Amino acid sequence: MDQTTRRALIERYQDGPRVVAEALGQIGEAELDARPGPDEWTVREIVHHLADSEMTSAIRLRRLLVEDAPVLTGYDEEAFARRLTADRPLAASLDAFAAARRTTAEILERLDEADWARAGTHSESGRYSVEDWLEIYAAHARDHAAQIGRVRAAASKPDR
Repeated sequence: MDQTTRRALIERYQDGPRVVAEALGQIGEAELDARPGPDEWTVREIVHHLADSEMTSAIRLRRLLVEDAPVLTGYDEEAFARRLTADRPLAASLDAFAAARRTTAEILERLDEADWARAGTHSESGRYSVEDWLEIYAAHARDHAAQIGRVRAAASKPDR
């Protein structure tokens, strides 16, 4: 991956909290827990997932940079979303999401070529490099912001 691509992905990563905040907009209480389908997440679950995932990913990146060939373990995102969200407010999760991104972006800004070449193994996807990490998490917040938009649109349909 060249430096121009990395720079664009880092900027996209840094923009994640803004994109999520924009997707949440003036969300109402009823929209937070609307479930568009039996196997789909609510907005509340999505926001808490973003915090859980971001904190997990921040540690994964640090392990990739510090440990030699770490094995990074996956986790059951569905179980986290269903079990740890319930009626929790969003504020702390949004803060955790944004703070993890800020501290991790500071690290990303300081990586050299040797750092970018580091890799380990992910228990679910195999070889997992620092660049793989960046590609995944640069898109993650935008993907979930779009999901929030879809959930909100479904919740506002008159047949609900």
